[in-house]
Formats: sequence, C-alpha cells, structure tokens
Amino acid sequence: MTAELRLRPVRDDDLPEFYRHQLDPEAIRMAAFTADDPADRRAFADHWRRVRTDPGIVSRTVTVDGQVVGHVLAFPVGEQTEVSYWIDRRHWGQGYATRALGSLLRELPQRPVHARAAKDNLGSLAVLRKCGFVIRGEDHAYAAGRGGDVEEYVLELTA
Repeated sequence: MTAELRLRPVRDDDLPEFYRHQLDPEAIRMAAFTADDPADRRAFADHWRRVRTDPGIVSRTVTVDGQVVGHVLAFPVGEQTEVSYWIDRRHWGQGYATRALGSLLRELPQRPVHARAAKDNLGSLAVLRKCGFVIRGEDHAYAAGRGGDVEEYVLELTA
C-alpha cells in the first residue's frame, strides 16, 4: 500500500513542525545551506513570513497520510526559478522528497527550473536526477550547516 502524499499551502500550524525538522543536526549537515542559526526562532519566523507573503514564491507543505513530513519551495533567484525541499529525517529513503518535488514541478509552468545540492548530498542529488534535473555546473559557497565553504552542483530541469 502506497502512503498518500499530498502538497498543500503552508499553514501557521505547520511551522512548529518545520522548525523541529530544521533543528536535526544530521539533516543540517546534509543540507549544508541552512539558516545561520537554526535555533533562532525569530529568524525562522521572519524567513517564513517572507516566504508566505512573497507572491513569487510557491511554498507547499508535504503531508503523508495527513502527517506533516516537510516542505517544498519554488522561488526566484534573479531571472531564474530554483527549487528546494526539506523532508524530516525520520522519513528519508521512502521516496517522499522525489514525489513531493515531482508534484511541485507539475504546478510550475516555467522552465527551466534550477536547483543546487552539496556535492556529497547523494540523497538530494538522486531526488533531483529522478525528477529530471541534470548537472549543468559547479559552484561553492559558505554553508552555515557545515561552518565553511562547500562545493555544490548546479542542476537544471529543462522539459
């Protein structure tokens, strides 16, 4: 039996779960590009207020059988659209990130869509490849989740 995965607009009552998800040390290390201080509730609240009020950002809560397991976003970076996602570590390896990102991509009419992932984040790179993204370049940037520069792949979905 396949779990029922759904996307819906982010609600106020989702935010405590998102906050809890972002405090997981292993998830922070894997994601790398996180908030400077994931425990800063004010910064967290400010971030989600911006996300939810910016008409250029598509934000969705990911639920599985009615339980909040994460979120997916599409947002402008200059003239490009990028996507990101965060799935609670307790639910990694079950295909939820791939299904959630695929659902979000079906909502987005624009192409190309871009994504970034730390080169050693094999799980995220697998999700992106399964959704049709291909590596188009490399970059490096400071990653608060690791306290230093991290090499990353820049990926693109064209079709």
